[in-house]
Amino acid sequence: MNVLGIETSCDETSAAIVSYKDNRFSVLSNIISSQIPIHQATGGVVPEVAAREHVKAILPVINAALWDSQTEWKDLDRIAVASGPGLITSLFVGTETAKTLSYLWKKPIYPVNHMEAHIAANFLSNKPIKYPALCLIVSGGHTEIVLMPQKGKYKLIGQTRDDAAGECFDKTAKIMGLPYPGGPEISKLAAKGKAAIDFPRPMLDSDNYDFSFSGLKTAVLYEEPNFKKYSKADIAKSIEDAIIDVLVDKTKRAAEEYKVKTVMLAGGVSANKSLREKFRKSFKNILIPGMEFTTDNAAMVAAAGAFTGKANNLFKVQADPNWEITPR
Repeated sequence: MNVLGIETSCDETSAAIVSYKDNRFSVLSNIISSQIPIHQATGGVVPEVAAREHVKAILPVINAALWDSQTEWKDLDRIAVASGPGLITSLFVGTETAKTLSYLWKKPIYPVNHMEAHIAANFLSNKPIKYPALCLIVSGGHTEIVLMPQKGKYKLIGQTRDDAAGECFDKTAKIMGLPYPGGPEISKLAAKGKAAIDFPRPMLDSDNYDFSFSGLKTAVLYEEPNFKKYSKADIAKSIEDAIIDVLVDKTKRAAEEYKVKTVMLAGGVSANKSLREKFRKSFKNILIPGMEFTTDNAAMVAAAGAFTGKANNLFKVQADPNWEITPR
């Protein structure tokens, strides 16, 4: 089975061709057109600008994915598109493009939940998954703990009540005067520093698996006048440790309560080296996506689409910015 994946949830325009045969994935191509240089001027993603850039890039990116994979549209078996959650204007570009190609090429279309796609990035490694499983999804817009009792079944057991972990990384980096996107910049600096500031670990001791990072962001802002006492590397390490401690501790407790057999990590923040290292030390049977599949990409969308059993009616497929992860 050859699947064309399309991803335009935020500011990456991506298309991929993924083959799924004999229960194994092969990524034949995974093209990503990033808008980071464009959004650096404003220090964050401007939805209208992101949508316009998607319109420019979407067809060239799809053509590049077909070219790189040495695949013709006739060889495709299905089209999978990230239809939510995300920025509505960005999602609309990908969804409508997928619907148009589905109609022209007469290929079945499969809308994919963006969060489910992040989980599916782990499947591209072709490593066995024992159920029940648990996945921590951490990105700029989402921080969630998802329980999977069995394949294709999902239960959201924890999520952020305000800012996501990735947003906290980016906003605190901005307070430090670091360039956008700030998360990777903090990670680079933290690798050279030592924790020198005891920032709060929000909701660390709460009796649930929810998160809150707005208070940490505020604590960093209040500490900003004292930054001259510390090196930037030590400040970055202090912020990184505070965020990661909460993420790992909550995931640990959830894994123990639900007696899971596999723990997975997903989302853009899963590229953080310290988080990856702490996950490896904290859990025995773990899956972490390859670095190329951590940020938004179409290969993970194609992987999720390959598991979907029934195609949707072309004319009922719609972009949904608030689509919550649910069982297929």
